[in-house]
Amino acid sequence: MFSQTVEYAMRAVLALAAGDGSPMTTRQIAEIMKVPQSYLSKVLQSLVRAGLVFSTRGLKGGFVLVRGADEITLLEILNSVHPLQRIESCPLDLESHSSALCPLHRRLDQAMGSVEKAFASTTLAEILSEENPCPTLQEQLKVLAPGEDKSDS
Repeated sequence: MFSQTVEYAMRAVLALAAGDGSPMTTRQIAEIMKVPQSYLSKVLQSLVRAGLVFSTRGLKGGFVLVRGADEITLLEILNSVHPLQRIESCPLDLESHSSALCPLHRRLDQAMGSVEKAFASTTLAEILSEENPCPTLQEQLKVLAPGEDKSDS
């Protein structure tokens, strides 16, 4: 249902939210979240343009969240890379559907509305606080060596 770009954006922002607040490089995020570094770089730039992530260059540079994990919703992340499109009129431009959506398009729009509502009410902090049988992001962050080179932002 969602593009790989959306998935990568959400995983990248979750990695930043799970970290200690210090800048993380593209390489670090890619390693933690199992995302191709070259593609992640483009995704991170979209997040920067959307104002969710801040980027700094240099030896101690990298990416950080602009706001706290409790202030960023999944909908903001989704909309920063692939905006959710609601159906307001018949996509087929049928005149017989001009006053109202047909049953199919009405249901499709209702489904998108449900996703929009769920994502708008879910913050990164909520995702990070949920119990998960898989290794947590915090545990994955520990795989980074303490003195790892951060010059790859």
